[in-house]
Parts: sequence; structure tokens; C-alpha cells
Amino acid sequence: MIGTFAAGRLRAGFGFVPTLALIAAVGAAGPVPALAQQQQGTSVQMSGLKQDPDEPVEVTSDALSVDQNAGLATFTGNVIVVQGTMRMTAPKAVVTYMRGPDGKPISQIDRIDATDGVTLTTPTEAAEGREAVYRPETGEIVMTTDVLLTQGPNSVAGQRLTVDVDTGTGLMSGGRVRSVFQSQPSGQGGGGN
Repeated sequence: MIGTFAAGRLRAGFGFVPTLALIAAVGAAGPVPALAQQQQGTSVQMSGLKQDPDEPVEVTSDALSVDQNAGLATFTGNVIVVQGTMRMTAPKAVVTYMRGPDGKPISQIDRIDATDGVTLTTPTEAAEGREAVYRPETGEIVMTTDVLLTQGPNSVAGQRLTVDVDTGTGLMSGGRVRSVFQSQPSGQGGGGN
């Protein structure tokens, strides 16, 4: 099943059509991530996540189930979400809609939960984790459980990655955070005889 939806402030085009606006991927300005140790985790520059929230979102899945009364849209089986240069894949994604003053679901997304192994990518970075939650109103994506962020040849791992899509910054935390940095060739020596 394929659907293309306007992401804007997440208005449904007709009736209660699931409007999926997932801004999820990981990016950086250069090949080496800008990292700075903080007391609560490792700060990561992720400028590839900074996207226009008005770009359309295309969702492809094997099946879609909508529960209008509960305000839920469940995408299952090979879920692929694309917005701009960002891409998210997962076996399952559940969209929960906000409720209006009358208690009924409205077409504005409260949260998107992707589960069972999630991968977020841009052309130059990738992040993996067991789960991801995106809240469009706050512009926050939280990936949890065995999270690995790769930026070029460098990587950062932890149990929780919190990303602010408005600023393109993130924080890796949870347990011990591990970073691996590959040195850049110095251009000297050339390696020949």
C-alpha cells in the first residue's frame, strides 16, 4: 500500500486519512561528527535531519489498518517512510492522532511509534535502534535500545538518541556512550615505494 501525504501541520486531505509526517534520519555537515562530551551524554551535530516539515511524506507498507475511533493508523510489513532525503524503515509504524475539544481524533499527529528494528538514513548518515518515537509538535525524535549512529567512518553508540529536527542536533545517552573516530589520512608518505 502506498500513500503520499502533505506533512505541513498534518492536515488530512479527505476524511480521516492517515497523514504520516516522519522526519527521521541522521545527518551531519562534514565527514567527522561534531561531538562534545556533556554530563548526561554525547552531543552530536545532525544537520541532515534539518528538513522542511512541509515536504510531502510517502509511506509504503504491506498493509494499513485505521481505527478512527481510537485515532490510530497502523502501517505493517516492510514499512518505508520517505521525506526529502530522509528515509525510515521498520516492520511496523503506528500513528496516533491528537484529539479535538470534543474528544474525537483530529487529523493532526500526536506521535509516530516505529518498532521492531528501526533504521533512519540520509545519503551520508544512518542510525539504528529497536524503537523510534517522533512527535511532530515538538520536532523531537527519540530512538531507544542499542542505538548506533554512523556518520561517515565514525560511529557513536548508546541506549538513547534524542534528536531535535528543528536545530539538527542530537544527544546520545544511556549507559556508557561509545564513540569510534577514524583518523583522516595526513596526505604524507603516500604508501608507495
